[in-house]
Amino acid sequence: MQLDNVESFSLEENSWQGLRLSENAAKQIRHLTEQNNAMKGLRLGVKPSGCAGFGYVMNMVTELDPADLVYERDGARLYVPLTAMPFIDGTELDYVQEGLNHIFKFNNPKAQHACGCGESFGL
Repeated sequence: MQLDNVESFSLEENSWQGLRLSENAAKQIRHLTEQNNAMKGLRLGVKPSGCAGFGYVMNMVTELDPADLVYERDGARLYVPLTAMPFIDGTELDYVQEGLNHIFKFNNPKAQHACGCGESFGL
């Protein structure tokens, strides 16, 4: 196998489109931070998961990580580890009602397919 044309990839030197928060997502994140004074926002990452390959992971942020990228709308902050960007760059985070449930929804242009239950996605 010849690897003459292999290019290196640098997370720090890449130009990212970024993430967008919908008005509803920003409102929900602000609501959560108002309920917990130690919370500074939400962190969105990815992990290997499910039948499609990757799953989204959301956690409360109480301690800042200087390596995170920060996306903000109307005072709501979404923190994203640089290592997650190749999988979720360009994603819009929304907060929607589906039936009786309210959930964060990921509109990820990089996702080529999702599993039947919607818990994981593949590139």
